[in-house]
Amino acid sequence: MKATFISMAVLAAVSAVSVPAHAATPGQHTEAANMEVFGEARAPIGYVQFCAQFPSECAAAGRGRTYMGLTQARWAELDAINRQINATVTPVTDMELYGREELWTYPNRYGDCEDYALLKRHMLIRRGWAPESLLMTVVWDENNEGHAVLTVTTSAGDFVLDNKRDDIRRWQATGYTFEKRQSALGRGRWVWLRGDRPSAMIGVGSTQSQN
Repeated sequence: MKATFISMAVLAAVSAVSVPAHAATPGQHTEAANMEVFGEARAPIGYVQFCAQFPSECAAAGRGRTYMGLTQARWAELDAINRQINATVTPVTDMELYGREELWTYPNRYGDCEDYALLKRHMLIRRGWAPESLLMTVVWDENNEGHAVLTVTTSAGDFVLDNKRDDIRRWQATGYTFEKRQSALGRGRWVWLRGDRPSAMIGVGSTQSQN
């Protein structure tokens, strides 16, 4: 009974911050709590370079799709980390900061969208979150521009930690079109989140099995 009470309380809190703002992602069903994944995708070049700089962050094999149990304590932890990083890192483009179009790394006071997400992931892993539930994700934002966020896969659904906002939203409520994300199988792999990409349609490297 206690676990049920915690679950209901968390879901009530989630509903309060999840503003409906659906954007169509081919192959995804907005009524689904968790997103489907499709064929193997090529990792973003910035992520490949990040793995070369921090090989230990990408070398481990994952256990496959993992849904963290979402308790009140874990929800509070997600919210605190998201707000802390958003407040302490100043948004600056890679071109302004490094003179390059794309460079993924941990931010030192300044960073681009992917840098926020990488740091949030790192901090949550240090607090005991399963790496397989914390997935770097590439989306198309409200301006149809590329953007990076952190997707957290939980027992209550997939949630998005975003440097553009402090509230944590369900994936369907972001208004984004989801492109691809890290594979829960690890080793630097990525998978499509949309079913209309060539490798997604033929099922190359599918990781849809549940853990």
